[in-house]
Amino acid sequence: MAEETLTLTLDTGNDTGGDVVIKLRSDLAPGHVERISELAKEGFYDGVVFHRVIPGFMAQGGDPTGTGMGGSKKPDLKAEFSAEPHVRGICSMARSSNPNSGNSQFFIVFDDATFLDKQYTVWGEVISGMEHVDALPKGEPPRTPGKIVKATVA
Repeated sequence: MAEETLTLTLDTGNDTGGDVVIKLRSDLAPGHVERISELAKEGFYDGVVFHRVIPGFMAQGGDPTGTGMGGSKKPDLKAEFSAEPHVRGICSMARSSNPNSGNSQFFIVFDDATFLDKQYTVWGEVISGMEHVDALPKGEPPRTPGKIVKATVA
């Protein structure tokens, strides 16, 4: 079976947008990879902003409301925690204080954030285009947030 990837075409608002290719890690989180793939194929992520971008930490997106409080209409997912370290380029599921509340929001780690290990579900890792994630406008929320133009699974 070929390695599945998710490509996020980003608009960072400053001519530095482009494709971010993420290797999907179904070996670590099969349920989460299935959900992300399903949402991408349905066009759910197209036009969705990165509503929380913290320098040196992570960029969070996947909320259709852009507030950090929304998600898809699908049921929340059961946590699939692993020992995979949260280091630069790791893609992990956002959640509330309930470990089994992952739905559609996710984050991409800028730097070492191993304090998140075994508490958030790692579902992918950026294999190219991390410079476009780095170029996302910063803020909680950013004044003019960067967004996912298109999400495609290959």
